[in-house]
Amino acid sequence: MLNKTTLVIAAALSLVGTLAVAQTAAPQKAAKPAPAKAAKAAPAKEAEPPAASAEQLAAAERVYYGTYECEMGQSATVATLPKYPGYAEVKSGKQTWLMKPVASSTGAIRLEDLKERFLVIQIANKSMLFDSKTGQRVLDGCVNANQREVAAALKAQETAAK
Repeated sequence: MLNKTTLVIAAALSLVGTLAVAQTAAPQKAAKPAPAKAAKAAPAKEAEPPAASAEQLAAAERVYYGTYECEMGQSATVATLPKYPGYAEVKSGKQTWLMKPVASSTGAIRLEDLKERFLVIQIANKSMLFDSKTGQRVLDGCVNANQREVAAALKAQETAAK
């Protein structure tokens, strides 16, 4: 009988110990409720660019506007913006940039993206679009009608000089 009593006590202690361990064990994390869908924020309206300076307006007059044919079958357009005198809009594919014309000491015209990432450099006979963040050319060998005329005149001068 002593053995039966000992077994019952041992079983009871074992059961109590199991219950005590179960109560002190770390509770499982409750599943997180699904986050509420955030309301779509209205797209941020871009700030108005500052009024163009006299130098910027003069540089804008020297920009080659129009459609450009670029290497690799790409194209771009550079247009004036009546809403923002002294600024240019550059489009290529699905991208559009508002740019500020700046004259350089070399005679080239730079169109600087207001977000300070993209840069168009225009020289007399070609243009390129440069991504200053990655350090790579996005569009190269871009030529519009005016630049084709300049390139043809330069080629004629080279041929005449030979």
